[in-house]
Amino acid sequence: MKNFRTGVIGTGFIGVAHVEALRRLGFVDVVAIAAPNSAKEKAEAMGISHYFTDYREMIDTMALDVVHICTPNNTHYEMAIYALQQGVNVVCEKPLSCTVEEAKEMLEVANKNDLVHAVNFHNRFYPMTYEIKEMIKTGTIGNIFTIHGGYIQDWLLYDTDYNWRLQSKESGKTRAVSDIGSHWMDLVQFVTGTKIIEVFAEFKTVHPVRKMPMKPVEAFAKTKFREEDYKDFNIDTEDFAAILLRFSNGAVGSVVVSQVFAGKKNKMNLFIAGSKKSVEWDADDHSNLIIGNREKANEVLTKDPSIVSNTTRGIISYPGGHSEGFPDAFKQNFRQIYNYISDRSKPKEFANFEDGLYQMIVNQSIYESAKLGKWIKIYY
Repeated sequence: MKNFRTGVIGTGFIGVAHVEALRRLGFVDVVAIAAPNSAKEKAEAMGISHYFTDYREMIDTMALDVVHICTPNNTHYEMAIYALQQGVNVVCEKPLSCTVEEAKEMLEVANKNDLVHAVNFHNRFYPMTYEIKEMIKTGTIGNIFTIHGGYIQDWLLYDTDYNWRLQSKESGKTRAVSDIGSHWMDLVQFVTGTKIIEVFAEFKTVHPVRKMPMKPVEAFAKTKFREEDYKDFNIDTEDFAAILLRFSNGAVGSVVVSQVFAGKKNKMNLFIAGSKKSVEWDADDHSNLIIGNREKANEVLTKDPSIVSNTTRGIISYPGGHSEGFPDAFKQNFRQIYNYISDRSKPKEFANFEDGLYQMIVNQSIYESAKLGKWIKIYY
C-alpha cells in the first residue's frame, strides 16, 4: 500500500486523537495541521513539521491525499467543499454539517468528483459492537423487537462549563443530539441493519443562561475562573433529550441523551431484544458483550480473536485480555477508510457522507418533534 499524505484541520482534543490514530496505521504521514490559533504549538508538540493558520493554504501547497476535518460544526461545509474541489478525499467529524442542505451539497460534490468521503462514526469499530452486527446478520439474535439505550456525560453539568457546542450558530439547531446522540443512532442502525424512520422527542435545557469565560477553554476542561472573568449568555440548544424511535424493520425503541448527568464521563450503552436472544453492550465495559437467554444462563462474550466471528477478527489487533477501546476504534475506522481509498473493492462499512446526511435528516426531525410535540416521519 502507498504511503498517504494527510492533513488535519483542527487542533483540539479530537484533532489530536485523529493524528495519534493515523500514525498508528503505519502507512499514513500526517504532513501538516491547520488551525487559526494554536497550530504552531500543537505541531511542535506532535512533531509535525508543517502548520498553517489557513486550511486553504495547507490544501493548496501540501499535495494531500486526504484531509481530516476536526473543527466546529459550522465550518465543516466550507472546508469539505474546498478540499473536494481540489481533488482531496475527506474524513469529517460528526455531525456532517449544520444543515441538511449543506450535507446534501457535500455528498453531491464528493460523488461528482469521485472522491472517498467519510464521517468519523468510530463506534462501529469497537470489536464487540461489530460482533453484534455479525450476530444479528447471522440470525443469532432472531427478529429484533426493541432497541434502547443512552449516551450520557457530565462535562456541561455546571452553568460555568463552556464549549462552542453550546451555541447553535456553531453547533447547529441541536447540540446533545448532534454531538453524542448521533453516535448512538448511527451505531444502532449499523449493527441492526435498519433505519430510524420516525421520531418523537422531548428536549430540556437545564441552564437557559450560562456563564461564558472570557478566556479560551478546551473541550472537557474543568478550568475555573474568577466571577469577573465570566459573562452571561443565553442558551438555545438542549442539555438533555429523550427520544422515542420507530425502525424500518418494525422494531421500536428509545434513547436518552444528556450532557448534564453527574458522574458519567462518556457512557454509552445499547440494549437489543430479539426473538431468540438479547444483547447488551456498554462503553464502560467495552470488551464484554452480555448475551441474554431465556432457557439457560446468560453469557458474557469477551473480546478475543480466537472466539469471535471471522469478520470481527479482522478489526482486532491484540490478543484476548488486551483491551481495545476509544483510540483503537478510531484506528480501525481509519484503516478501513484508507484501505478503501487504496482499493475500491475493499470493504466499505465506515460511515460516509450519505450516512452523515441521513443522520442530519434524523437530527432535524428530532428537533422538529421536540418543538411541535408530535411524531415526525423521516423523509430521505
